[in-house]
Amino acid sequence: MMLAVADRRSAPTHPWMEEPLPRVELSIEVFPPKGPEAATRLWANVEQFVAVGPRFISVTCGAGGAGNDGTLPLVCRIQDSFGVPVAAHMTCAWSSRAEIDELAREYWHRGVRRIVALRGDPPKGSDRYQPRADGYAYAADLIAGLKAVADFEISAGCYPEVHPEAESAEADLDNLRRKVEAGATRLVTQYCFDTDRILRFRDLLLEAGIGAEYVPGIMPIHNFAQIRRFSQGCGAGIPAWLERLFDGVEESSPMHGMIAASVASEQCRRLAAEGLTRMHVYALNRAELPLAIRHLLAAHEMPAAA
Repeated sequence: MMLAVADRRSAPTHPWMEEPLPRVELSIEVFPPKGPEAATRLWANVEQFVAVGPRFISVTCGAGGAGNDGTLPLVCRIQDSFGVPVAAHMTCAWSSRAEIDELAREYWHRGVRRIVALRGDPPKGSDRYQPRADGYAYAADLIAGLKAVADFEISAGCYPEVHPEAESAEADLDNLRRKVEAGATRLVTQYCFDTDRILRFRDLLLEAGIGAEYVPGIMPIHNFAQIRRFSQGCGAGIPAWLERLFDGVEESSPMHGMIAASVASEQCRRLAAEGLTRMHVYALNRAELPLAIRHLLAAHEMPAAA
């Protein structure tokens, strides 16, 4: 009997056997579709997102952070159709101050109170970002300008692995401080597959006195080869263990989806166990993996109070 007890105690603990977690709150990011077929698919997926009770849905600008043509109508349609909170992405790389201020006033007039404020990417072919002479120079300037227009709730971006254009980790941290001082109340991370690094960055922000809400960004892997290519440009690392998990797995196979759902839900579970119970899912306009993540997390969560 003594041996049996010792064996049981030394056995590894499965995540599903651990103490239950508080409910994890997910916000979900989508982008304006191109063409009627993509719009039909997106709208069906948005209905599924709404059904699982997201904290809010955010709508990006065009590819690379350019343009706002499709953002405003999609933001307003989601908000008006479902009554769910919606955050509109705004960037300063492609627009003048006057254009941005006018768009911000239009959002406020339409009842949109949440903005994700980002610098945006330089045009394709440009070596580095150059501020417009008539525009807001950087994200902190954009945030201050938006707050001057109206009292928006503003989210800004941050990089646990350091922004790829930052001169140093210290300079990147100083830039985050400027964003918060300008009026950002939430910092949403670039996706990062190294959970330890996300947690260390949380601790670094606290040590630096940057007290904005810290929300990890979660990237479900719909296509590993695509994510590998994208990560090279945005400074997100691909750990060797992740390479091994997807090695030889076809993107269209059921196994790919099973691995992807397991990776993302386990990252969310661990973050929630460390006290980070609010996360932002980069859905890429596809519902299957975000919904699988929500379902798998529910197995960890405390039952709702009667």
